[in-house]
Amino acid sequence: MKSTRPKVLHEIAGRSLLGHVLHALSSLSSKEIRVVVGSGKDDVIAHLKTIAPKVLPIFQEVRGGTGHAVRIALKDAVASGTVIVCAGDTPLLTGASLQEFIKAHTESGAAATVLTTEMPDPYGYGRIIRDGDGAILKIVEEKDASEFEKEVTEINSGVFLFDLAALTSALSRITTANAQKEEYLTDVIGILKSDGKKVAAHCIDDFTEILGINDRSQLSECAALMRDRINHALMMSGVSIQDPLTTWVDVNVEIDSDVTLMMGTSLSGETKVSTGAVIGPRTTLINTTVDKSAHVIESFCRDAKIGASAVVGPYSHLRNGTVLAGESKVGSFVEMKNATLGTGSKVPHLSYVGDATIGDESNIGAATVFVNYDGVEKHHTTVGDHVRIGSDSMLVAPVTIGDGAYTAAGSVITEDVPPGAMGIGRSRQVNILGWVLRKRKGSTSAAAAEKKGIHE
Repeated sequence: MKSTRPKVLHEIAGRSLLGHVLHALSSLSSKEIRVVVGSGKDDVIAHLKTIAPKVLPIFQEVRGGTGHAVRIALKDAVASGTVIVCAGDTPLLTGASLQEFIKAHTESGAAATVLTTEMPDPYGYGRIIRDGDGAILKIVEEKDASEFEKEVTEINSGVFLFDLAALTSALSRITTANAQKEEYLTDVIGILKSDGKKVAAHCIDDFTEILGINDRSQLSECAALMRDRINHALMMSGVSIQDPLTTWVDVNVEIDSDVTLMMGTSLSGETKVSTGAVIGPRTTLINTTVDKSAHVIESFCRDAKIGASAVVGPYSHLRNGTVLAGESKVGSFVEMKNATLGTGSKVPHLSYVGDATIGDESNIGAATVFVNYDGVEKHHTTVGDHVRIGSDSMLVAPVTIGDGAYTAAGSVITEDVPPGAMGIGRSRQVNILGWVLRKRKGSTSAAAAEKKGIHE
């Protein structure tokens, strides 16, 4: 991956690769899950404590291959039961497929069952070698396969089911006599066959489910496949997606039916969108709640709450702690942070609202700045109900604008404005007659003034 981050901690659709595999396994009600970790173990173990605290991490100090990894993982395991083995970098594997896999294994009575698939391009995968009757003989890794064996398109997914006692016995007999000088888990299949044990294969129809990730290109490919899977499920549940190729939704996002997602939309984290809302085009929502029939247009919102029938954008930036009540509006080139906007209130354009509470049915004029920071601390501004803030006002916190009050355009408000009052905080205008003719003599401005009959 050319990364300081362990491969299994890279993410697609808002969940780590390892997290996706554990999510698929969660549907099996396993008695215990053990994760073998190697490179970057501290980061992986810390991640496991966050997403799956009951999982037992096993440190593989010496990278001795897949067989070695399973052997140390089972060191103190009980001597009966069924074991499923998965790779940590197959994020597209689903719980439904694993359940079908277990059912096939149980019905076959095999000591081991391999999950296989027909791969259009099998390069890099272990090949499934069968006998003339179609029974599985062995699994041959890419580096150890003959040219004839490399022509086989049925591949090993890296997912196995084993009888624990049979697996433990076979693991004690595998060797490192191969191209990589490692203990291959796949060698267990041949050993069990030689012991007279039944070995079966279960072929999965959708090869994309077992795609592994070894580089950034494959990470991108799997992310696109996951995007398509999520978008398809959303559309089947009643969500309209204008352009699925440019719409990215994380796995934890909740979207009701009759929501419309326009092109270029990205929804991530714990975002929730209620019925009738329209998101986009070109909008990003992170950990944001959007209530019924709201419309968010070409905007970026993080850790915000948007009320029913509210309108946001275009080109709005809602930061953490922003709460918009129903039927409110935040318009073009407005930034809000840690601020509450009351029912029906509006911040139409070109304004910054930080650390503020705005009441109901108030209007914040264009180019208004809530001056909340004195260089050391943040201060709060309170704007009441039915207030009119004039354009280009500076509200220097801490300050309160009472219900029904006005501020004159261009004012710097440093003191509280009582309810129903007009706050004016600007100097009186002075016109210096003839200034252009004296100070800019010969300029186009002076010529224009002279055309109007103005002289020194």
